[in-house]
Amino acid sequence: MRIKRVLVKLLRMHSSPREIALGIAVGVFIAVLPVYGLHTLLLIILALIIRPANKIAMLIGTNISLPPTVPFITWSAYEIGRFFLDKSLAPLCWSDFRNLTFQKVTAIYPVLFFGSVILGCVCALIAYVPVYFIIKAYKEKKAHAARAANQDKIV
Repeated sequence: MRIKRVLVKLLRMHSSPREIALGIAVGVFIAVLPVYGLHTLLLIILALIIRPANKIAMLIGTNISLPPTVPFITWSAYEIGRFFLDKSLAPLCWSDFRNLTFQKVTAIYPVLFFGSVILGCVCALIAYVPVYFIIKAYKEKKAHAARAANQDKIV
């Protein structure tokens, strides 16, 4: 119920479809980065830097990085980084997630981070396009309904 209220509030804001879609895309990009524990700080910094982006949409976008999705995001990002940087590295498997040590994390982190940047850009683009067109269609429908209501009052 609370999520629905936030989404309705987002739709009713006076932000343009571009601003809302940009906010979602930036939030998704942040969520994919392996900066565990620093997502909120990064969100605040980028909210100050990327002024046109809707801040509530940015916050909503970061929510793709939830405990059930983190292993899949991490695995995908690592595999992308491994593909581009060092194919000789061993692929990640589920046991790696259960037996993670600081040494293992520091060994794979550069590859993981590089892959995360690529994955984040792709996911941000994938999120931007449908959100833009959905918000644009919603706002146009709302504006059309308002014009029709005003014409009814005039006549």
